[in-house]
Amino acid sequence: MAGQLFGQLWVLWVALGLLVLAIAGGVLWGLRGRGPKEEVPQSPALLSRSERVRSLPGYQHAVRRRRIMLSALAGIGALALAFGGVVAARPMSTHLIQPENANRDIVLCLDVSGSMSEVVTEVIDVFEKLLPDLKGERIGLTIFNSSPVQVFPLTDDYDFIERELGRMKKSFDYTDEYPEHWAGTLTGAGASLIGDGLTSCVMGFDHEGEERSRTVILATDNELQGAPTVTLVQAAAFAKKQGVRVYAINPADGVSKKESEELSKAMVETGGRSYALRESMTVPDIIAKVQQQEATLLKGSQQLVETDSPDLWIGIFAVLGLTWILVAWRIRL
Repeated sequence: MAGQLFGQLWVLWVALGLLVLAIAGGVLWGLRGRGPKEEVPQSPALLSRSERVRSLPGYQHAVRRRRIMLSALAGIGALALAFGGVVAARPMSTHLIQPENANRDIVLCLDVSGSMSEVVTEVIDVFEKLLPDLKGERIGLTIFNSSPVQVFPLTDDYDFIERELGRMKKSFDYTDEYPEHWAGTLTGAGASLIGDGLTSCVMGFDHEGEERSRTVILATDNELQGAPTVTLVQAAAFAKKQGVRVYAINPADGVSKKESEELSKAMVETGGRSYALRESMTVPDIIAKVQQQEATLLKGSQQLVETDSPDLWIGIFAVLGLTWILVAWRIRL
């Protein structure tokens, strides 16, 4: 900032120096000797009278003064044209900025197993309802069945997030021969391996070691089919160790009591809780819980920013223009 101000002051001093040189040139031009007189055919008496007038000190002073004013007018006009050209060229200034975003990180964690197929579009609708009130937060999406797949990493590009959620929801129409949510999620043994899926979602956070607000929103009915590598209890303990709160959306809440209680207990262990899918307060309560967590600054990459900076040049141009008008008016007198 100081360097930019110094550069502008330097330009101003140069402009003022040029203005002084132009005026000094006009003064020197006016003080130099008169050139050869023109031969004007006149009568001897008129010529003699004219010579006497020209030899008067007052007349010679008036001529020198007019020459000085005309020279100054020409110099100021030239400077004004030069600075007008600079203004027309749109002078730019450059500086480096490092953007900082105060936000929270949220990973949407979606169970796409067969037992969820009838309600998964409702779950995605809930995810979409969360978005308008989560502007500024970075959001990622991971899906899992017998194996987890990261659909997209943490991002604050909400248009992209909405497109991806819409594409994921469309895949459950089963209009494609191989639905998108099958790709990479069927490579393990069994189905709906919740502990493995939750662990993968917790590992989806970046900037490890930094103190940040991290939340997983897990959508599952907790109907385990198979032998997971990591149990739900172990995954919840891992999330707690990583400083990640987990909030569950359970479409089977109130239906499969044992699984629902187990899921709720695991969520409480992380500092979160479990919600029923069709509970009216699910969306607003999750948003409120997330926003209660303190947002932290995330520094982005340095960016070179160019901005128009014509103010100084316009000021000089305006001063020169006004000076030219005043000098021209004075000459007219």
